Amino acid sequence: MIKKRNIADTVLYNKSVLKNGLRVVTEKIPSVHSITIGIWIDIGSRNEDIAENGVTHLIEHMLFKGTKNRSAKEIAASLESIGGSLNAFTSKEHTCYTARILDENLETAIDVLSDILCNATLTPRNLIKEKKVICEEIVETEETPSDYIHDIFASTFWGDHPLGRPILGQQDNVINMPRKLIINYIKENYKTSSVVVAASGSVSHKKLVQLIKDKFDFPVGQAKPFTPAKRIADNNRTFITNSNNQIHLYFGYPGLAYTSKDKMTALTLHTYLGGGMSSTLFQKIREEKGLAYTVYTFLDFYRDAGVFGAYLATDKKNLPRCVEISLKELVKLKKNRLSSDKIEKAKAQLKGHLILGMESTSSRMSRLARSELVLGKYSSLKDTLKQIDKVSSSDMLRLANQFFDNSQIAIAVLGPADANMLKNVV
Repeated sequence: MIKKRNIADTVLYNKSVLKNGLRVVTEKIPSVHSITIGIWIDIGSRNEDIAENGVTHLIEHMLFKGTKNRSAKEIAASLESIGGSLNAFTSKEHTCYTARILDENLETAIDVLSDILCNATLTPRNLIKEKKVICEEIVETEETPSDYIHDIFASTFWGDHPLGRPILGQQDNVINMPRKLIINYIKENYKTSSVVVAASGSVSHKKLVQLIKDKFDFPVGQAKPFTPAKRIADNNRTFITNSNNQIHLYFGYPGLAYTSKDKMTALTLHTYLGGGMSSTLFQKIREEKGLAYTVYTFLDFYRDAGVFGAYLATDKKNLPRCVEISLKELVKLKKNRLSSDKIEKAKAQLKGHLILGMESTSSRMSRLARSELVLGKYSSLKDTLKQIDKVSSSDMLRLANQFFDNSQIAIAVLGPADANMLKNVV
C-alpha cells in the first residue's frame, strides 16, 4: 500500500488573472532551489486547417531562431551558460515553451522567454533552413516504426479530422508554407486569454506576476476555436506493408475527455491492463508466451474526446495470437468484476507513479498548466489521490463495457502484414 504523505500540504498554490486576460499559476515548493516555468499557448495541431497543418510546430521551432535582441546561438546559450535549460514542445492541443533554472535566475529566464515569444524575427533565411530541419524530423519519424505507427493510428482513428493529422505536418506542406501564413497564425493565436504562465518550485508568485506584466506583450484576445472531436474515417483498418521483420500494431477505442469524472477509473483500468511490466497484457503476451518484446496500453485525453488503446511489436507469425490474447483479456474485463486485490494493486501503482512525478518541478508545472487550460481550476494531489481511492470494481466493469466495443475499434498495422492476417481475429 502507498502511505499517504503530506506532499500537497507543503505546496502553496496561487493564481492571478491579469487585466489583459493572461493567467499566471504557481506552486511554491520551499524544499527546492529550482524553478520550472512554462509559457503555454492554448493552440495545437488540432486548431489547424488542412493548409496550415504543421504550422504550430514550425512556429515552435522558429521562435528559437533569432529575435530583435538575440541570435539563435545566443538564445541557445542564454540559460545553458547558467546551468539551466530552454525547450519547447507542440501537442495536438497546446504549445509550451519551458525554462528550468535556479531560483536566482528567474529574471533572466523570463527575459529570454519573453524575447523569443514577443520579438522573434522569423527571417526568410532562417525559415528556409528550419523547414529543412523539420523535413528531416519527419523523415526520421517515418523511418522509426515505433514512432510512425502513432501517426498511422491517429489517421485511421480520426480520418480527415484535424486530430488525425500529424503534428509535424507533411513535408510538401511544410516546405511550401508561406511566411505570411506563419506570421498571421501567430497574430491570430498567440493572444492573452489563450496564454497560461505556469511555474513550480522556489518561485515567488508576486515577483513572477510583475515580471510577466513588465516583459510580455501579447495582443489581447482569444485564439481561434478548435474543431469539435468527431471520427470521420471511412475505414477503421490500415495496413502499411514494408520490408521490416517486425510488425507494429496499434488498436484503440473511443475513450474519455480530460474533463470526465471517470478519468481516474480509466487510468486504473489502463494501469491494470497495460501500464507496466506487471500488467496483464505484458505478463500474458511477453512473459508467459514470449510473443512480443514491447506491449502496453495508452490513454489519450483531449478536451472533448479520448482514445483507449494498446500497442505491441511482434513477429509476423505471432501477430494474430497477440491480438487474440489482447481481445480475450478485454472480454474478461467486460464480463467479470476484478477482485479487490487486483484493483488495489493497480490503484497503488497509479498513486505511486503520480506521487513520484510530483517530486519533479517539471511534472508539477505541466500538471498545473493543463488543469488551468482545460479545467480552469486547480486540482491538488490530495484531491486526485482521493479520486483514485474511490475507484471500485463496479466502475471498472462499467467503463470496460463502455470502452471495448469492437464495432468501434480502429486498427493500424505497420510491417510485413496484410488485412487477411486478422480477419478471423477481429
